[in-house]
Amino acid sequence: MKRAKTLNSFLSFSSLIFSAVVLMMTVSCSKETTDVPIDEEQIIPPAEEEAPKSDDCTDKADYVFVEKDGLVNVQFEEAIFDAQWKLSTDGDALSGKGYMVWTGEQSLGNPGLGATSFKIKIENTGVYRFIWKSAVKMGNSGTDHNDTWLRFADASDFYAKNGESVVYPKDTGKTPNPEGASKDGWFKVYRSGNDLDFKWQATTFDNNGHSVYVQFDQAGIYTMEVSARSSGHGIDKFVLFNDAYSQADITAETLPLSAISCSD
Repeated sequence: MKRAKTLNSFLSFSSLIFSAVVLMMTVSCSKETTDVPIDEEQIIPPAEEEAPKSDDCTDKADYVFVEKDGLVNVQFEEAIFDAQWKLSTDGDALSGKGYMVWTGEQSLGNPGLGATSFKIKIENTGVYRFIWKSAVKMGNSGTDHNDTWLRFADASDFYAKNGESVVYPKDTGKTPNPEGASKDGWFKVYRSGNDLDFKWQATTFDNNGHSVYVQFDQAGIYTMEVSARSSGHGIDKFVLFNDAYSQADITAETLPLSAISCSD
């Protein structure tokens, strides 16, 4: 009799254990089927587009941006900058790692402060239009803190044009020269309008905006020079393009960046 009771107790206890195990499995299976797995590809933001580089490119001081099919497309931060040029990332209209903004004092009459340069390899000769994507990052006026100095001293020609009107930087021996600041072959290149966020525009000549052009008569490596003028002028990107492209073509965010070489 004792043996029967013991057996019954053992069977009852085994039944309880089995039921508990089944319940735990049911809850576990229910959780797996109701929770949606995290798709890691959906939550990891895409990496910023980077320009293709040759294997020996480890120092920005050696970068050469290679023109292809009449186009040079460069993130402005890909150069060596004075400490008063700051890399910033505020706003949602920029590209690449961010934009460079001049935080030092103004240099309205004397180019050369905070100077930097970009080496550009031209294979398809001819005339290229220059344009950059910039913003006013100080104050609330579209006519202040809106410009930076630009020079192509070793190009075959560097000028600005509006219709039939053509002007050249001062001190190059060429005339006429633009109204407003210009010195030692530098143009003051500005953007206008009270829409202060990043936009594609690069003009010179006060109150009579002339687009900027560079002429390359021979294939080779040329130097684009930039120096600070207005505090708070932020620059994100620049493009040189020939007449095979429209401005709509070159301002598309899907436009590939120029390859970077570190050899002549």
